[in-house]
Amino acid sequence: MKTIAFFNNKGGVGKTSLVYHLAWMFAEKGVSTLAVDLDPQANLTSMFLDEERLEKLWEGDKHPETILGALDPILRGLGDIKQPHTESIDTGNLFLIPGDLALSRFEDKLSENWPKCLSGDESAFRTTTAFYRLIAQSAEQSKVQLVLIDVGPNLGAINRSAMVAAQQVILPIAPDLFSIQGLKNLGPTLRKWREEWEERKKKKPADWTEKLPGGGMQPAGYIVMQFGLRDNRPVQAYQRWLEKIPSVYRESVLNESLSSKLPSVTNDPYCVAMLKHYRSLMPLAMDARKPMFFLKPADGAIGAHVGAVKACYDDFLALVERIAKDAGISFPHSN
Repeated sequence: MKTIAFFNNKGGVGKTSLVYHLAWMFAEKGVSTLAVDLDPQANLTSMFLDEERLEKLWEGDKHPETILGALDPILRGLGDIKQPHTESIDTGNLFLIPGDLALSRFEDKLSENWPKCLSGDESAFRTTTAFYRLIAQSAEQSKVQLVLIDVGPNLGAINRSAMVAAQQVILPIAPDLFSIQGLKNLGPTLRKWREEWEERKKKKPADWTEKLPGGGMQPAGYIVMQFGLRDNRPVQAYQRWLEKIPSVYRESVLNESLSSKLPSVTNDPYCVAMLKHYRSLMPLAMDARKPMFFLKPADGAIGAHVGAVKACYDDFLALVERIAKDAGISFPHSN
């Protein structure tokens, strides 16, 4: 099982839509995939599920079929995690751990228990590793090869625990000032979390028998999101910020000293992909409740939309092939 988190502490870059489309494309290529919604805004869950299903998931106080329901015993101080509910999406090899708008209630519990891990407190370890253990249980139950984790745009305790559960981290970036600044904040934070978790792993309780997360959260590159095109070149408004990304990524995320001229984004080995806007397709996809690259004429994808759907499919196929190669994932079959 490979676990990849998608993280940027600047919101609005299209991260959740990216995770949604990647999950569908990996499933399309035969890779059994689990999408995990650890963003308290629960936008990934609302992309996968219709309002009727969401209303049922979130009715009442305990929400037993969401991530919050699985955490309920820890939140109430009554025990450990419950077996998580996994929502099966209609492909047969795509699954979802539904998010919850009330997940933010877990933030204080995580913050409180992070320092307690240093004293070998078993309850603190169970709280801190709750996301990891829920994901592992769900992945084993559904027999998935790949886990894609969506998190919110912040540097809080929920995201720290989510990153501890991730082997790799891919950073979606918009070519603008705010994303560049977010990258500068994110890199040192990831290194700090990684180092702090290594320190805590050494303090695990003597009778701890469960596997601990590695906490690798290794940077696996960045994806440039939502850039505009003119004559197949990024428009001038974005060019200034595109040129900064390779150096900021190396300095802030990889902690490298720059001693030579860097490649452009288009030639940067750390650039996993550059995804342009598909503005005309997204409203159709939202209405049809399916990925943009699966739109059909019956969904309104006619005329120029037909070519855009094909281009979108090709872009995401190339992206999942790159991610799969980097993560050591093979495609069982191609449709």
